[in-house]
Amino acid sequence: MAKKENKKENENTEIKVEKVDKKKGADNALADEILELNKDLNAYKEEKEKLEAENKELKDQVLRKAAEFENFKRRKEAEQARFMEYASEPIILKVIEVYNDIERALAHTDDDQKLESLKEGVTLVFNKFSKLLEEQKVTKIKTKGEPFDFNFHEALMQQESNDHPPHTVLEEIEAGYMYKDKVIKHAKVIVSQQSVDNSDEADKKENTEK
Repeated sequence: MAKKENKKENENTEIKVEKVDKKKGADNALADEILELNKDLNAYKEEKEKLEAENKELKDQVLRKAAEFENFKRRKEAEQARFMEYASEPIILKVIEVYNDIERALAHTDDDQKLESLKEGVTLVFNKFSKLLEEQKVTKIKTKGEPFDFNFHEALMQQESNDHPPHTVLEEIEAGYMYKDKVIKHAKVIVSQQSVDNSDEADKKENTEK
């Protein structure tokens, strides 16, 4: 009887030891898991701090670049405004040269040969002006003998002509000009029209043919 009781007690002890071992094992596994979670949490915190630092640095870079661009933009706007303000300076310098030539030509009008001197002076000025306009890509619009084109010509009046087809430019009253490919001043012209006699003859011919 005593042996049976001892055996039972031993079995109970073994069961208790086994339960304790299992509990210890579970606690150790939980502790390991908690340790791993803490490691992951620390790594996450470190990564978060690193990303926040990088984000802050990028924001600072963006702000610096934006400020640099704004300063660059202001400088360019100021340079452009200054350029536009003095853009005509080269042309003005050339006009001053011609102006001085006119002044010198007028100064010689009191000479004995004033008419010839004035003619030479005016010719010189005209040639310089022509060269100046040519350099600036300014050209005269063709007129006399050309077909009338409202894109280039402005008809001031019509004139009968037997020598030219209708709607032909007979005379130029005022020159027209183009700047590169743009008309900046239409030429004022006299345009031909069919004479009354020719018109009557044309009508008679047409009626005869009918």
